[in-house]
Amino acid sequence: MVLHQNTFRSKLNNRPPQANKPKTMDKNSDKKQILLDKRYLRMASIWAENSYCERRQVGALLVKDKMIISDGYNGTPSGFENHCEDEDQKTKAYVLHAEANAITKVAKSNNSSEEATLYVTTSPCMECSKLIIQAGITRVVYDEKYRKAEGLHILERAGIELIHLPLKS
Repeated sequence: MVLHQNTFRSKLNNRPPQANKPKTMDKNSDKKQILLDKRYLRMASIWAENSYCERRQVGALLVKDKMIISDGYNGTPSGFENHCEDEDQKTKAYVLHAEANAITKVAKSNNSSEEATLYVTTSPCMECSKLIIQAGITRVVYDEKYRKAEGLHILERAGIELIHLPLKS
């Protein structure tokens, strides 16, 4: 498990840095949290199987107070055909990422993503990272690293706790 945490907090949001929060967890609590994180991440992996995308299937869960408040997987917008790739096997420009689907789904509900944890099978891209920051999500747990790291860099800059938790280790 790799933990990234930054005390810098963006002026775009006034959430306090995670590092300034008192740590009251003991080693036993840390182990329980890691087990819980792995379970939610495995659930996100299972949820990714709902995707019709052929090149990559990504799943996401938004969890707050140990309750799943939203879910998402990559795919086309509602009402569109369920084909993510064009005839050249390139992803169509209008395909939504799992994180974006989970965030927009919670926005349509009575739940709030403020202070929630996002579990996602692949680390967020830059566009999804901006949505994560604006949605008030304070923690992101991911399995695989996306080929571009800019999304992780902006999340780190915003003070969001990042946990790389490879499931196949």
